[in-house]
Amino acid sequence: MPNIITRVANGVKGGVTSALSGAADIGGSVVGSVKDLTISTLKETGELISQGLDVPASIVQGAIAGVADVGGSVIGAVKGVVKGTVQGFMDQGGDQDVAVRGAVGQAIHSAKESGVSVVDAATESVKGAVEAVGEVGGDTAGALKSAVETAVATVGEVSGDAVDDVKNTLSSSVDGAKDVLDSIKN
Repeated sequence: MPNIITRVANGVKGGVTSALSGAADIGGSVVGSVKDLTISTLKETGELISQGLDVPASIVQGAIAGVADVGGSVIGAVKGVVKGTVQGFMDQGGDQDVAVRGAVGQAIHSAKESGVSVVDAATESVKGAVEAVGEVGGDTAGALKSAVETAVATVGEVSGDAVDDVKNTLSSSVDGAKDVLDSIKN
Protein backbone atom coordinates (compact mmCIF):
# COMPACT_ATOMS: atom_id res chain seq x y z
CA MET A 1 0.00 0.00 0.00
CA PRO A 2 2.82 2.51 0.55
CA ASN A 3 3.31 2.45 -3.24
CA ILE A 4 -0.29 3.65 -3.74
CA ILE A 5 0.24 6.45 -1.22
CA THR A 6 3.46 7.51 -2.96
CA ARG A 7 1.63 7.56 -6.28
CA VAL A 8 -1.13 9.69 -4.74
CA ALA A 9 1.42 12.19 -3.39
CA ASN A 10 3.30 12.32 -6.70
CA GLY A 11 0.10 12.67 -8.72
CA VAL A 12 -1.13 15.52 -6.54
CA LYS A 13 2.26 17.19 -6.74
CA GLY A 14 2.10 17.10 -10.54
CA GLY A 15 -1.47 18.34 -10.54
CA VAL A 16 -0.72 21.24 -8.22
CA THR A 17 2.40 22.17 -10.17
CA SER A 18 0.37 22.26 -13.39
CA ALA A 19 -2.55 24.13 -11.85
CA LEU A 20 -0.41 26.78 -10.20
CA SER A 21 2.22 27.34 -12.89
CA GLY A 22 1.90 30.94 -13.94
CA ALA A 23 -0.75 31.74 -11.33
CA ALA A 24 -0.40 35.28 -10.03
CA ASP A 25 -2.03 34.45 -6.69
CA ILE A 26 -0.84 31.01 -5.61
CA GLY A 27 -2.38 31.31 -2.15
CA GLY A 28 -5.77 32.16 -3.61
CA SER A 29 -5.64 29.44 -6.27
CA VAL A 30 -4.49 26.59 -4.07
CA VAL A 31 -7.75 25.83 -2.16
CA GLY A 32 -9.81 25.09 -5.24
CA SER A 33 -6.99 23.27 -7.01
CA VAL A 34 -6.25 21.01 -4.05
CA LYS A 35 -9.94 20.36 -3.37
CA ASP A 36 -10.50 19.38 -7.00
CA LEU A 37 -7.41 17.16 -7.02
CA THR A 38 -8.51 15.52 -3.77
CA ILE A 39 -11.97 14.77 -5.17
CA SER A 40 -10.64 13.41 -8.46
CA THR A 41 -8.00 11.32 -6.67
CA LEU A 42 -10.58 9.81 -4.36
CA LYS A 43 -12.98 9.11 -7.22
CA GLU A 44 -10.21 7.26 -9.05
CA THR A 45 -9.02 5.40 -5.97
CA GLY A 46 -12.10 5.39 -3.74
CA GLU A 47 -11.11 2.20 -2.00
CA LEU A 48 -8.37 4.18 -0.20
CA ILE A 49 -10.93 5.79 2.10
CA SER A 50 -12.47 2.49 3.13
CA GLN A 51 -9.05 0.99 3.74
CA GLY A 52 -8.21 3.74 6.21
CA LEU A 53 -5.06 4.79 4.42
CA ASP A 54 -3.62 8.16 5.21
CA VAL A 55 -4.80 9.79 2.02
CA PRO A 56 -5.15 13.33 3.41
CA ALA A 57 -1.50 13.32 4.48
CA SER A 58 -0.38 12.12 1.05
CA ILE A 59 -2.43 14.81 -0.66
CA VAL A 60 -0.99 17.53 1.58
CA GLN A 61 2.54 16.22 1.03
CA GLY A 62 2.13 16.29 -2.74
CA ALA A 63 0.37 19.65 -2.78
CA ILE A 64 3.02 21.38 -0.67
CA ALA A 65 5.76 19.89 -2.85
CA GLY A 66 3.90 21.23 -5.90
CA VAL A 67 3.67 24.71 -4.38
CA ALA A 68 7.40 24.64 -3.65
CA ASP A 69 8.12 23.48 -7.21
CA VAL A 70 6.41 26.54 -8.70
CA GLY A 71 8.28 28.84 -6.33
CA GLY A 72 5.33 29.61 -4.09
CA SER A 73 5.52 30.35 -0.40
CA VAL A 74 4.98 27.11 1.50
CA ILE A 75 3.71 28.96 4.58
CA GLY A 76 1.50 31.15 2.42
CA ALA A 77 -0.10 28.04 0.91
CA VAL A 78 -0.38 25.75 3.96
CA LYS A 79 -3.80 27.02 5.04
CA GLY A 80 -5.23 26.62 1.55
CA VAL A 81 -3.66 23.20 1.02
CA VAL A 82 -5.09 21.89 4.29
CA LYS A 83 -8.45 23.54 3.63
CA GLY A 84 -8.74 22.07 0.13
CA THR A 85 -7.64 18.62 1.29
CA VAL A 86 -10.09 18.48 4.19
CA GLN A 87 -12.97 19.79 2.06
CA GLY A 88 -12.30 17.35 -0.76
CA PHE A 89 -11.81 14.37 1.54
CA MET A 90 -15.01 15.06 3.48
CA ASP A 91 -16.91 15.80 0.24
CA GLN A 92 -16.13 12.24 -0.85
CA GLY A 93 -17.36 10.70 2.40
CA GLY A 94 -14.07 10.65 4.27
CA ASP A 95 -14.06 10.90 8.07
CA GLN A 96 -13.61 14.42 9.46
CA ASP A 97 -11.12 13.38 12.14
CA VAL A 98 -8.99 11.41 9.66
CA ALA A 99 -9.01 14.38 7.29
CA VAL A 100 -8.09 16.95 9.94
CA ARG A 101 -5.42 14.90 11.69
CA GLY A 102 -3.81 13.68 8.47
CA ALA A 103 -3.75 17.09 6.81
CA VAL A 104 -2.56 19.07 9.84
CA GLY A 105 0.13 16.55 10.78
CA GLN A 106 1.53 16.30 7.27
CA ALA A 107 1.51 20.07 6.76
CA ILE A 108 3.83 20.38 9.75
CA HIS A 109 6.08 17.53 8.57
CA SER A 110 6.26 19.08 5.10
CA ALA A 111 7.10 22.48 6.58
CA LYS A 112 9.95 20.94 8.53
CA GLU A 113 11.19 19.15 5.39
CA SER A 114 10.97 22.44 3.46
CA GLY A 115 12.96 24.29 6.12
CA VAL A 116 10.16 26.69 7.05
CA SER A 117 8.64 27.51 10.42
CA VAL A 118 6.74 24.59 11.95
CA VAL A 119 5.03 27.07 14.29
CA ASP A 120 3.64 29.08 11.35
CA ALA A 121 2.69 25.88 9.52
CA ALA A 122 0.90 24.54 12.60
CA THR A 123 -1.05 27.76 13.05
CA GLU A 124 -2.05 28.05 9.39
CA SER A 125 -2.97 24.37 9.14
CA VAL A 126 -5.23 24.56 12.21
CA LYS A 127 -6.98 27.60 10.72
CA GLY A 128 -7.39 25.87 7.36
CA ALA A 129 -8.78 22.67 8.88
CA VAL A 130 -11.35 24.46 11.04
CA GLU A 131 -12.47 26.72 8.16
CA ALA A 132 -12.80 23.72 5.85
CA VAL A 133 -14.92 21.74 8.29
CA GLY A 134 -17.12 24.77 8.91
CA GLU A 135 -17.68 25.29 5.20
CA VAL A 136 -18.75 21.68 4.62
CA GLY A 137 -21.07 21.69 7.63
CA GLY A 138 -18.99 19.53 9.94
CA ASP A 139 -18.28 19.72 13.66
CA THR A 140 -16.01 22.76 14.01
CA ALA A 141 -15.47 22.26 17.74
CA GLY A 142 -14.34 18.70 17.10
CA ALA A 143 -12.16 19.85 14.22
CA LEU A 144 -10.53 22.51 16.40
CA LYS A 145 -9.77 19.96 19.12
CA SER A 146 -8.35 17.43 16.63
CA ALA A 147 -6.33 20.07 14.80
CA VAL A 148 -4.84 21.64 17.93
CA GLU A 149 -3.99 18.26 19.48
CA THR A 150 -2.39 17.10 16.24
CA ALA A 151 -0.46 20.33 15.78
CA VAL A 152 1.02 20.23 19.27
CA ALA A 153 1.88 16.52 19.06
CA THR A 154 3.42 16.82 15.60
CA VAL A 155 5.48 19.88 16.47
CA GLY A 156 6.67 17.93 19.51
CA GLU A 157 7.81 15.12 17.19
CA VAL A 158 9.61 17.25 14.63
CA SER A 159 10.87 20.15 16.74
CA GLY A 160 10.43 19.65 20.48
CA ASP A 161 11.92 23.06 21.19
CA ALA A 162 9.02 24.75 19.41
CA VAL A 163 6.13 23.23 21.41
CA ASP A 164 5.77 26.20 23.77
CA ASP A 165 5.94 28.59 20.81
CA VAL A 166 3.20 26.74 18.94
CA LYS A 167 0.98 26.64 22.03
CA ASN A 168 1.43 30.37 22.57
CA THR A 169 0.83 31.21 18.91
CA LEU A 170 -2.26 29.01 18.67
CA SER A 171 -3.64 30.47 21.91
CA SER A 172 -3.27 34.02 20.66
CA SER A 173 -4.28 33.62 17.01
CA VAL A 174 -6.88 30.83 16.75
CA ASP A 175 -10.28 31.33 18.38
CA GLY A 176 -10.91 28.63 20.98
CA ALA A 177 -7.43 27.10 20.83
CA LYS A 178 -6.51 28.30 24.32
CA ASP A 179 -9.48 26.41 25.78
CA VAL A 180 -8.47 23.25 23.93
CA LEU A 181 -4.88 23.59 25.10
CA ASP A 182 -6.03 24.15 28.69
CA SER A 183 -8.16 20.99 28.52
CA ILE A 184 -5.29 18.78 27.33
CA LYS A 185 -2.69 19.92 29.85
CA ASN A 186 -1.43 17.17 32.08
